Amino acid sequence: MNLVKIIIAGPRGRMGSEAVKLVKNTDHFELVAVVDRKFDGQMLSDVEGFQDIRNVPVYSDIERCLETVEADVLIDLTTPEVGMHHARTALKFGVRPVVGTTGFSKVDLEELQRTCEDKGLGCIIAPNFALGAVLMMKFSQMASKYFHDIEIIELHHDQKLDAPSGTAVKTAEMISAVREQKLQGHPNEKETIDGARGAEFEGMRIHSVRLPGLVAHQQVLFGSDGQTLTIRHDSYNRASFMSGVKIAVDTVMTANQFVYGLENILE
Repeated sequence: MNLVKIIIAGPRGRMGSEAVKLVKNTDHFELVAVVDRKFDGQMLSDVEGFQDIRNVPVYSDIERCLETVEADVLIDLTTPEVGMHHARTALKFGVRPVVGTTGFSKVDLEELQRTCEDKGLGCIIAPNFALGAVLMMKFSQMASKYFHDIEIIELHHDQKLDAPSGTAVKTAEMISAVREQKLQGHPNEKETIDGARGAEFEGMRIHSVRLPGLVAHQQVLFGSDGQTLTIRHDSYNRASFMSGVKIAVDTVMTANQFVYGLENILE
């Protein structure tokens, strides 16, 4: 396979450090630079935990990085605001973004889609890179054709910034594409404490749990007369996301359009 030159934004985060390992351990991937708010002008090998990564410069400014370094793909694992700026800038320089950050607005996604169309470049944004999570979403969409009363419970670590999670929102969007909108529960139900029934999405309810010790978990509950169905996925560490990151990088190299959701590139 052809060598893919990669920049990683956010290498010191839990996801970013796993992405560095992925690139290092994949024969046709080459890490050519990282973007980090600290250590500008240093080498990644000077940063604690990366002493074995040689000849990889650190930049704090994405534009200066892309002006200096020749790259094919930017893997961004930062925050929604930073990730949007990085993706926009990467496309400006003809570099294909693979973004694992959630919390993008509809306006942001529409802008990236237009830019990809204008430039004929691929960009993949995935609310979840775990293959099991993608299957959970697809199975939930299938089940929603037959079970119309649905609640989503997503559980994440207590440092996660957005709620509900991008995976929960994406799951609800996929379900709503095949399910008639329905107001669930008793028509006269009343919350005695605000938020007790969770967020409302086209009649479905989404509940967010934030606790230390969790990584990324979601269950979709379906109810019908005399029976229930639960579809659940659990990620116990960040390495679980890397198989999806690898697929996204390989796919974006031949894509010429914007893709939102890993399920759109899996066979």
